[in-house]
Amino acid sequence: MAAPFPQTVIAVVWDFDKTLIPGNMQGPLFRRYGVDERSFWAEVDQLREFYTSHGAERVNDDTLYLNHILEYVRAGRFKGLSNAVLRELGAELTFHPGIPEFLDTLRDVVRAEPTFDRLDISVEHYVVSTGLRPMIEGSSIRPHLDDVWACEFIEAHHPPGFASPEQRQLFPRAEITGLAYAIDNTSKTRALFEINKGTNKAPEIHVNSALPPEMRRVPFANMIYIADGPSDVPAWSVVRGNGGQTFGVYQRGSRGQFEQISALLRDGRIHAFGEADYRPDSTAWLWLTNEVRRIAERIAEERAAALRRAVRPPARHILDHPPTVHGGTDEPAAAEAPEAAPGTARADEIRDAVRRQLESDAGDDEPSPRREPSSFPSS
Repeated sequence: MAAPFPQTVIAVVWDFDKTLIPGNMQGPLFRRYGVDERSFWAEVDQLREFYTSHGAERVNDDTLYLNHILEYVRAGRFKGLSNAVLRELGAELTFHPGIPEFLDTLRDVVRAEPTFDRLDISVEHYVVSTGLRPMIEGSSIRPHLDDVWACEFIEAHHPPGFASPEQRQLFPRAEITGLAYAIDNTSKTRALFEINKGTNKAPEIHVNSALPPEMRRVPFANMIYIADGPSDVPAWSVVRGNGGQTFGVYQRGSRGQFEQISALLRDGRIHAFGEADYRPDSTAWLWLTNEVRRIAERIAEERAAALRRAVRPPARHILDHPPTVHGGTDEPAAAEAPEAAPGTARADEIRDAVRRQLESDAGDDEPSPRREPSSFPSS
């Protein structure tokens, strides 16, 4: 069965907060509504205890902040907060040095090489984040990305009977009211498998569908995952454990982040790390461009080897060579008698001389006087 994908895509997968931008993306949201950012996150840190004391047995720490944003909307602190407003706020995000231009640089590593271009080898960029998708969609990096996995809100209530036209008219879109999609640090691995299998390009492929590795769109060996800290360990483990590359970054001047990412390197979670600076000749720039080129070269070698295995040499005509002609005639040359050994030639001479003598004696009619024997060849 023919493979559905040529497996010539290199997927560069990015975390967002502290990897592509300094700090957390929610900063513009707090500034817009005059909410103290530190106070908000301090409240989020206390939500686990609050939830467990009010009936919860298990709590997902990664998505607590999403519920708290909704509580601020209900309380009027984030009045009128909609997905459109979040997209507007995304335009205020600032990125680490070199971003977003560096994403095109990585594509150009492949585009500039005729061999890679001829084999349709390409680079795709993805963001997999526990942050807010509308803000990423509204940021300056979005035109450089192929797809985004992040959290999303809906903007309407859905009480019993919500599907009827009458009910829908009662709840016009105004502000976010609930979660539509939530991604945490563990479910990031689901996004990686969707990229791996091609679910984002071919929706008929479910992420849980059984699909042999050779039939998947982006082999993990063609992936690079870039992130900043321990919360990304599950994603790093999946990529590295399946042959992909992992890279960690830290904020310039942060000793704590440097020590944290150094420990991840020692623990074998990442292959390398560098400062979150993507300008030419930085550690991140050098390592990532080199890895993209190395992966592209391996893909090209694998394609060439597959072609050699698939192609058989063409059939050739067999030439019948005519017999060798001797002396200008069509008759085969007479075989030369082998030269007799010296001892054999001497015995033949004696035998012939005896035969001649006997024949001569038998031809006489009368007895002849006794004659001296003929002289034989001396031995």
